[in-house]
Amino acid sequence: MSIGWNTSGFTCEHIRTVNRLNLWILQSHRTLPYLCLGTSTSSHHRPPQHIPTTLYWPDDELATARASELARKASFSNQYYYSTSLQTLHLIFFFFFSDTSFVCNEEGKMLNSPQWWLLLLSILLFALTVNSSHDLTRNENKVKSSVFLSPEFVLGPGTVANKYYYNIDFPRGHIALKEFNAEVVDEAGIPVPLHETYLHHWIVVRYYVPKDAKTSKILSDDELHQSKGFIVRNSGVCQGNSLGQYFGLGSETRKTATYVPDPYGIEVGNPAQVPDGYEERWLLNVHAIDTRNVEDRLGCTECRCDLYNVTEDELGRPLRPDYTGGLYCCYDQTKCRVREGFDDIHRSLYLRYTVKWIDWENAIVPVKIYIFDGTDSVEREKDSTILDAKHHCRIEYEVESCSTTGVVNGGCIDSKKASIVIPRGGHVIYGVAHQHSGGTGAALYGEDGRVLCSSIPIYGEGKEAGNEAGYIVGMSACYPHPGSVQVSSGETLTLESNYSSTQKHTGVMGLFYILVADPPPESMLLLQNSVHESMRFSKYSWGLLAIGAVVAFIVGVGYYSRNKREEQYQSLVI
Repeated sequence: MSIGWNTSGFTCEHIRTVNRLNLWILQSHRTLPYLCLGTSTSSHHRPPQHIPTTLYWPDDELATARASELARKASFSNQYYYSTSLQTLHLIFFFFFSDTSFVCNEEGKMLNSPQWWLLLLSILLFALTVNSSHDLTRNENKVKSSVFLSPEFVLGPGTVANKYYYNIDFPRGHIALKEFNAEVVDEAGIPVPLHETYLHHWIVVRYYVPKDAKTSKILSDDELHQSKGFIVRNSGVCQGNSLGQYFGLGSETRKTATYVPDPYGIEVGNPAQVPDGYEERWLLNVHAIDTRNVEDRLGCTECRCDLYNVTEDELGRPLRPDYTGGLYCCYDQTKCRVREGFDDIHRSLYLRYTVKWIDWENAIVPVKIYIFDGTDSVEREKDSTILDAKHHCRIEYEVESCSTTGVVNGGCIDSKKASIVIPRGGHVIYGVAHQHSGGTGAALYGEDGRVLCSSIPIYGEGKEAGNEAGYIVGMSACYPHPGSVQVSSGETLTLESNYSSTQKHTGVMGLFYILVADPPPESMLLLQNSVHESMRFSKYSWGLLAIGAVVAFIVGVGYYSRNKREEQYQSLVI
């Protein structure tokens, strides 16, 4: 038996209606391929060319098998959603378009059958499956979450803690990292506002050490080197271990999204990548400044050297004469100038960090981490390629007041730009910038000038933690549709970081963090797009259920009315 598009006859038109309804559901949901049913391969039995045809089956057994096969081959972990929905959709067609149910005769008329009510049942079943499958989609991966505390650090008014904690508490095993959030809390676990303790930055670094290495949580770089350990940096291009972290933020930490979207993940703990005799560990760097009772709160957070009375760096080397503020002046145990007459009250603080992850599986798409620096400059040796060039990432820079530099283009905006070649391209699936107070936004551009991602600061408006007035409390993040933002291997990107220059700023940063995945097969990109939209679609799934019920009711009433008219007509003929 072959079932195609038949436009003649009232009840056969209903078949067409059901086909259209299901096609609309498929296209709206963007998860399932269009199904071509029947044994014939003639053109009028095929769907329109713009609909991807990936399944073709003549019977129920083959339908179920191929639905399951598609689910197994899907390059993401929520396989059962597609298997369940495909099988349910096939049931609709099986009930109505098989030899034992509704069929169209040679004249295009539907044969009488008492089974029209199955239409209602089947459409409702499919709509319910779509809705419940989204719950399965959200829960299938079983994201795990743990909350940890850093070792204690003690601060008094004006003092600085810039601590490096090795071998921190962290999820173990072969996993995919999905999210990392952090904030400063006191001994009672209460979040500390930025106007009391300014979180300059925190970063998390991956490293390998011999399995018998000391397990102290506080370790120096020299001790790490002596233990034959080494940093496992990200895929970025800055020199040495500069900006080699896996995660890292600053004052914006409470309101910046860090979630890695499905089906992607940051792969760590792969035993095949760890050298023999070594194990993977994690390092946490926390840089915090206590600004209670200081003379100049902004000056202290911008690490102005005169306020710290510093002329040498942490290693005792004299600072450059033109260096007026930045990391070299607010290292560990320095102190910013405080007002007289206030108690010197010290308190114990912690960085509370939350890690979310899932166990690794082959369906997860790994991503590469790139952190670009707006101060990066490149030095090429003779006969070297651009990919072999030496990078000089200074990480921080100074913004001069426009009162001394002059107003440019009608506004006091300082714009810092850097051109950076990305070694390996792919799909950009996440992006976010890092700026300090005074920042007005940053953007990353492709070689042709297209915007890859723009990130805008969120400034607080109150006093409570997470909404502190005058501070950047969040940065907007980019989550492009999978496949919609691509970069090529060797492409030159441009990073632009803008700051207000109505006043001078020291020690500012203009960094951009992106996650890049290798392009998946085109057939899988459609399915990945569906996962990206699953949360958005779930808002409408109950509406879809209602539409299905209404359409089923109309079809049922129409069929019943048609049968009554045919019975009356037949009685008159007799």
